[in-house]
Amino acid sequence: MADKKNTQLNIPSTQQYLDIAEIRDGVVVLKDGGLRSVILVSSINFALKSEDEQNAVVQSYVSFLNFLEHPLQIIVQSRKLNIDKYINEISEIEAKQTNELLRMQTAEYKQFINELVDLGDIMSKKFYIVVPYSPGSDRRKKFSEKLSAAFSPVSSIRLNEKRFRELKTELDNRTQTVLSGLNGMGLTAVALDTQALIELYYNTYNPEV
Repeated sequence: MADKKNTQLNIPSTQQYLDIAEIRDGVVVLKDGGLRSVILVSSINFALKSEDEQNAVVQSYVSFLNFLEHPLQIIVQSRKLNIDKYINEISEIEAKQTNELLRMQTAEYKQFINELVDLGDIMSKKFYIVVPYSPGSDRRKKFSEKLSAAFSPVSSIRLNEKRFRELKTELDNRTQTVLSGLNGMGLTAVALDTQALIELYYNTYNPEV
């Protein structure tokens, strides 16, 4: 029994296989010392716009890309629409109906919504832009310093708060540039704070929860 318990205790956490070391001050700190900010971006219905509006959007996007001096990662997160809460609310309304006709109509409406989501495979989509900043490009570091940083890059950042703030300032400048460009395209964009980042990554790695 003791051996079994020890074996369970020695099972490595899945967190050690993730690239993320920690999330703090609205910044994702990677194990290699890189920093990331994440921007949530609204969508636009391109097909419903006139030809002139479409051309304006495309031109704004081209200008936005040409203005950038660093790479970006664009992520589209798709999830099947979860309407369980809404269906439960309809079921409660159905149960409280005293009029038989209204009760039947409510039941038919609930069935229609369920079939619509199942047959149409309706998805909810969220759009994110990841802004990177990697400070590990300094070639003047000694080999021993690089080796030490490779094994414990996050520790060095934690120990030097001033250095972390300097790196965060550089990342914030990039993030503000991207936000300005997105707003210029008529999109609504907001940088995720610490709590929102934690929820985003938790839901990403635990889609069934």
